[in-house]
Amino acid sequence: MLVLADRIDRLNRAVGRAAAWLCLAVAVLQFALVVLRYVFSLGSVWLTEAVIYGHAALIMLAAAWTLQAGGHVRVDVFFERAGPRARALIDLAGAMLLLMPFMLVLLWLSWPYAARSWAILERSREASGLPLVFLLKTLIPLFAALMALQGVAQAIRAADALAGRR
Repeated sequence: MLVLADRIDRLNRAVGRAAAWLCLAVAVLQFALVVLRYVFSLGSVWLTEAVIYGHAALIMLAAAWTLQAGGHVRVDVFFERAGPRARALIDLAGAMLLLMPFMLVLLWLSWPYAARSWAILERSREASGLPLVFLLKTLIPLFAALMALQGVAQAIRAADALAGRR
């Protein structure tokens, strides 16, 4: 089972590192947008939407990597003072009782939403906007799947720690 957890970690690490490059892209595009607006008095719906899409993709694709690295929000008041077994129990309970049910419901509800968008190849409502709304909506079930997978990896590692193997 630890092999599966390692593979999930590698997948989410690779997706997260690739998504991290979006941070640079978003910053450059936002800078260009500000220069165009305030120096040349020009605006661009396409560029504005590209910044929004890039920011959304960065957050949704790097979230599972953040969970793996321990950078997510948790009640550190309890976790920090806990011993290894208590930490493993908190991680296992968090993954099984909170993370997994929420991500599975999100996946179940977002799949038809994204599928409908793909069926019509949904575009921006703005005339000069990006024709990629269907790709943006696909990030929702992808986010849920990556987070659920990372929850599985977290639960495997916590169960292993509780069994005394770690």
